[in-house]
Amino acid sequence: MSQSRYIMIGGFLGAGKTTSILQFARHLSAQGFRVGLITNDQGAGLVDTAVVRSEEFPAEEISGGCFCCRFNSLVDAARQLTTNERPDVFLAEPVGSCTDLVATVSLPLQNIYGDSFRVAAMSVVVDPIRALRIFSADEGGRKFSDNVCYIYRKQLEEAEMIVINKTDLVEAKQLERLNELLSSQFPGTKIFNVSARSGVGLEPWFNAVYESQIASDKFMDIDYERYGKGESLLGWLNGSISFSGCKELDGNQLLADLATHLGRSVDQAGAEIAHLKMTINPVGNLYEIAALSLVRGGEEAEFSHRLSEPLEDGEILLNIRAESAPELLRETAMSAFDDVLGRKLGLDYSVDHLEHFRPGQPVPTYRITQEQQVHLP
Repeated sequence: MSQSRYIMIGGFLGAGKTTSILQFARHLSAQGFRVGLITNDQGAGLVDTAVVRSEEFPAEEISGGCFCCRFNSLVDAARQLTTNERPDVFLAEPVGSCTDLVATVSLPLQNIYGDSFRVAAMSVVVDPIRALRIFSADEGGRKFSDNVCYIYRKQLEEAEMIVINKTDLVEAKQLERLNELLSSQFPGTKIFNVSARSGVGLEPWFNAVYESQIASDKFMDIDYERYGKGESLLGWLNGSISFSGCKELDGNQLLADLATHLGRSVDQAGAEIAHLKMTINPVGNLYEIAALSLVRGGEEAEFSHRLSEPLEDGEILLNIRAESAPELLRETAMSAFDDVLGRKLGLDYSVDHLEHFRPGQPVPTYRITQEQQVHLP
């Protein structure tokens, strides 16, 4: 039986995983490989899935928990893609607040379904500005609390490849300092410097990942109580909004205005944004889409996709992740809808879906320990 390659690309919220994975998918497709993507979120209505599908890549979304807690759903998603598309390569993007993925996802997948999948080494994508703040090399800006930073550090500890993304956003001295920090704290880990948005530096990483196989001795100690506390400090909001009554509406500007309102409100409330993502598309047209991302308070959102034509009606997807009470995120979102869609633009809009919550305690379906791995045939 031929094996499909399974490549999981992790990283903290806002690191640029989706942009990196889309670049990887384009790279593989250009070489003639069939690619299937699997996205993951704690809730439903994922911006990442909408962006992936807008580029016509086959994708499955696993909601309601991370890969480790929804392992059987991950396998089912891969089987569904295999039935429909027969991918040569699966690219999987886990929830950005999850860690311990080697022991709970990669190794179980290799050990249980090794006839079907060749599991690649784990890559973790890093936003250099956030990394410098967390590792105290840059004292500017707010940081996450200790338990959230614990998750961040554990993600890097289990990586076989650390991918410093967005290198165009930092000065050469800052980038050099970050490379030194990561090399000293995570010795033996391969480090790549890339810009997923521009494409700089991606090919060496892609080639290394594609040819790799997960190390069977990559284990780490993790305090699940502390991990769970870190997750519980994060607020999650997913929403979908539809509107009508437009005449030549600039959907790109609408997204920018909403992002500015939301980012400013969350920042003024003293909460730390991890990632704010939005898409907008004409009703019923999933392929004409605008998408933007905001990864820190006090900054402008960045577009990855823009609409080419004005809108007459539209659908918006909104995902916010922040170290914040979920109730604050809901109040902020409802206020932004009312101010921007209602009062400023005079649109008829409806909130079709809105959920806000804190992630629950991680309870993996499987977890391979070092002792178990040693005794496997």
